[in-house]
Amino acid sequence: MTEKPCQCSDCQRFYKEHDRLIREFPTFKQQQELNWASIQSFRTLCNNVTNELQRLISERISNEDINLEQKHISDIDINEALDELESVNAYLYSIEALMERILDTKISNNIESKFKEIADELAPDPLNIDRLILNRLFHQTPDSPDKKNIN
Repeated sequence: MTEKPCQCSDCQRFYKEHDRLIREFPTFKQQQELNWASIQSFRTLCNNVTNELQRLISERISNEDINLEQKHISDIDINEALDELESVNAYLYSIEALMERILDTKISNNIESKFKEIADELAPDPLNIDRLILNRLFHQTPDSPDKKNIN
């Protein structure tokens, strides 16, 4: 018996994003580039936030006369966040090292076309007219589990 996918809003957002990424980046090379860019952007953002939090801590240490009410983020929150971001950055460096190995992998154009073919099966275009017609028919079905009979 197969388990049905979770229907919570977080999972639904994930499924939509997952399918979108497959549709928009259907080749091996595009997935390599997408993942590399994603890791780099995450590292850049984490590093910049870390630097900003460290700057805030430094300013507060040099200006110890600041009232607690003027602090939007507590020193404890900042220090905890810095510890967590330090761990995240270490993980991201590890992922980057693994990604470098993946980026070294090259595949033939025949295999790239197989990626595109499989991508179309995994994540068909939700705006494709045939899919829209099927969705409309499905939602008009009275015994559909997400339809409530109003009689």
